[in-house]
Amino acid sequence: MQEAMDYACGSGAECGSIQPSGACYTPDTVLAHASYAFNSYWQMTKAAGGTCDFGGTATIVTRDPSK
Repeated sequence: MQEAMDYACGSGAECGSIQPSGACYTPDTVLAHASYAFNSYWQMTKAAGGTCDFGGTATIVTRDPSK
C-alpha cells in the first residue's frame, strides 16, 4: 500500500495535507493516508481517464466510508 501511495503522491495527488503539519495527518496510519492520497489522485486524473485501482489496494465507492 505504501508503494501505491508513493505513486499517487508522486503523480499529481495533493499529499501536503497528510504530512506531519498537514490538516489531514491524523489519524497517522498508512491506511488513512493512502485513502486520502488515492482520492486526491482520482479527483485530479479521472477526467483524463485515470484509473483508481492501485494494484488492487483501492476501489471507487459512492458513499463516504467514514459515515
